[in-house]
Amino acid sequence: MRIFKKPNESAIRSMFTVGFLACAAVAAMPLTSLGEPAHGIAMYGEPALPEGFSHLPYANPDAPAGGTIRLAESGSYDSLNPWVLRGNPAWPIFTMPGVVAESLMLRSLDEPFTLYGLLAETVETDPDRNWVEFTLRPEARFSDGTPVTIEDVMWSYETLGTQGHPRYRGAWSKVEKMEQTGENSIRFTFNVRDRELALLMGMRPVLKKAQWEGKDFATPGMEPPIGSGPYIIERADPGRSLTLRKNPDWWGKDLPVNQGLHNLDTVIYEYFGDNNAMFEAFKAGDIDVWRELDITSWQNEFDFQRAVSGEIVQSEIPNNRPSGIMGLVMNTREPLFADWRVRQAMIEAFNWKFINDTLSGGQEKRITSYFANSSLAMQPGAPAEGRVRELLEPYADQLLPGALDGYALPEGSEQPVDRRSMRRAIGLLEDAGWTVKDGVMTNADGQTFTFDILLNQSGSAMSTASEMQQMADIFVQALGNMGIQARVTMLDSAQYIERTNSYNFDMTWYDRALSLSPGNEQLLYWGSGGVTAPGTRNFMGIASPPLEAIIFEMVNAKGPENFTAAVRALDRMLTTGRYVIPAGYSPVSLLAHEATLKFPDTIPVYGDYPGFLPETWWREDAAQ
Repeated sequence: MRIFKKPNESAIRSMFTVGFLACAAVAAMPLTSLGEPAHGIAMYGEPALPEGFSHLPYANPDAPAGGTIRLAESGSYDSLNPWVLRGNPAWPIFTMPGVVAESLMLRSLDEPFTLYGLLAETVETDPDRNWVEFTLRPEARFSDGTPVTIEDVMWSYETLGTQGHPRYRGAWSKVEKMEQTGENSIRFTFNVRDRELALLMGMRPVLKKAQWEGKDFATPGMEPPIGSGPYIIERADPGRSLTLRKNPDWWGKDLPVNQGLHNLDTVIYEYFGDNNAMFEAFKAGDIDVWRELDITSWQNEFDFQRAVSGEIVQSEIPNNRPSGIMGLVMNTREPLFADWRVRQAMIEAFNWKFINDTLSGGQEKRITSYFANSSLAMQPGAPAEGRVRELLEPYADQLLPGALDGYALPEGSEQPVDRRSMRRAIGLLEDAGWTVKDGVMTNADGQTFTFDILLNQSGSAMSTASEMQQMADIFVQALGNMGIQARVTMLDSAQYIERTNSYNFDMTWYDRALSLSPGNEQLLYWGSGGVTAPGTRNFMGIASPPLEAIIFEMVNAKGPENFTAAVRALDRMLTTGRYVIPAGYSPVSLLAHEATLKFPDTIPVYGDYPGFLPETWWREDAAQ
């Protein structure tokens, strides 16, 4: 088993310093740019890598080129346009940033909030980040050989901002003016104070304008997009596979930022109906990498022939990123879950200790807050102090209990029924107007406490369908002891996406990965616009002006200490909002893979994250 240890504490502090994390004392460092073109940009301080660097620290520039990797996806797709809301897109095109459609800048996985030039040769901004200007590399080319132009950039940004997925519209609404300032340069001037915008403008996919002339961009379709990235879509067979082939004429192959990346000639995504079929295909040698989400399976189910013989190896890859949030989310648009006391009662009824012992032998760590596993997290049970308290106190009368004085999840019990939590849950429900009558939880209007738990039969990026259903089934049994009738409904991926995009559910499974550099995307996740706008990640229906004010403080923080305080305040508001019943997480990714597939010994701070697999991997025998 190949195990990668976390960097030692001094190394972690060093990495955090060059990024912006709270444990770094870099508040006095100068801003990234004082109005002069630079090779990169950071939210605070300077990028760690100097101009003229040879390669990213987590890439192997000596990796052999060539070979094929076969990866697995669940479900299916009906669109090759992942940049719009409609359709069921082929997600690898979107989740592999820059592989098909590149952006002006490339995000480093080793430096939170740091970008290096990709399509853009330089970036320039003023000290207050009121504007940002990019100079396009004149040699940049689309896969069809035509040049990437400022016209393509301007069209892409405006189209994504007006017709694209809602994830793009928030930042676009803050652009006062977009203008071409030279043959290869473009400037964005902002209409609000928001320091992150200078970085966000470097992270949009750049598409070929001519491909979309006379077409409705917002309509999903199967025409392969023309991008400037290292791969083109060679074959798309919905429900079966998606094949990406390395472009031998890729314009960016010699850039330092790309050295050691995109080493494989062919990347194939095989699609399967469920996780069991995927795992059987892996055991049979039909796919090359298996990302295990169940620690007990990792320890007990790799005794098949290919693993025993050494054809398959198991690698544990650590990370230092936040846990994110994962668990059962309650839709506060529904009157049933509008009362925080009801939501806390649901959290009390979810006996995590028993569930964890039953499903993983107690090996999973519980998510204690949205930014757990990082220095951005609130401390469970501890009162808010210092700058965090200063940020929260103006909204004290609008905060839920625990935000200022401290909040922690119930400990749970080893027994199937946690009687202490059950008593607390029933007391909270009584306070909210619910009582048990003839064995049924009922309110004064005679309404019974009944709801549906919606699950995706294809699972999610962070949980298997089996794991989700087992947790939900145990939870349903516990609720039954309180006179609450809950049902579990499994839907195929297309139906599930349609339902969740329109927030047509009572409770569902929710996972949201969070980074070490939270910013404007937090409004898409938790902003009040998502209460009605379809397709956001605000499944819970949060509508909180104080929370949005904290996000504003976060994206405009002057220095890492103020930034961290704002994130911790946000973490408290989200956690004490009691929107999600948290499950567990692992600070280590479990990847089983063919022994000839390799990745660098230097693991980035983000670990196994978009941009790591397959981008940094290679075939050991590719040159043979």
